Amino acid sequence: MTLSLEDRIDRLESIAAIQQAKARYCTYCDNGYEPKGIGSLFTEDAVWDGGSLGVYRGRPAIEEFFRNVSGTFVFAGHLVTNPCIDFADKDHATTTWRLLEPATIREGGKDHSRLLLAGYIDQSVRENGKWLVKHLKLNVNFFVNIEDGWAATAVA
Repeated sequence: MTLSLEDRIDRLESIAAIQQAKARYCTYCDNGYEPKGIGSLFTEDAVWDGGSLGVYRGRPAIEEFFRNVSGTFVFAGHLVTNPCIDFADKDHATTTWRLLEPATIREGGKDHSRLLLAGYIDQSVRENGKWLVKHLKLNVNFFVNIEDGWAATAVA
């Protein structure tokens, strides 16, 4: 199937918008997990599925999760790479990303240096001309104390 020039331009603009939204998500997370900013990137009925971090349904629940997570994640550097964007149609896309995140986690009143390696699978939709995440799935490969390493816990 050959796309028209208009459709090709729309596709390129959509790719840029989806990538920009993920970059904003990372920035909001790295700036203290700004709940309203993060929430603005999701549909009203979105699902944020963080596996062992929990599943949160709806924008209010997602915002509440991020409002509380900054007490545990006191520092995070979301380094997101390798975007692969596949379009089901002009208003629906599935995107996969890789995440490498150095983080400081507060547990038992003590800070720990951790390293997270994970993948995201995002289902995005265009609503009123804006690309939003409808479903985010975080698949963790490992999340370890730096001093412990990851050889014993890494999951492919």
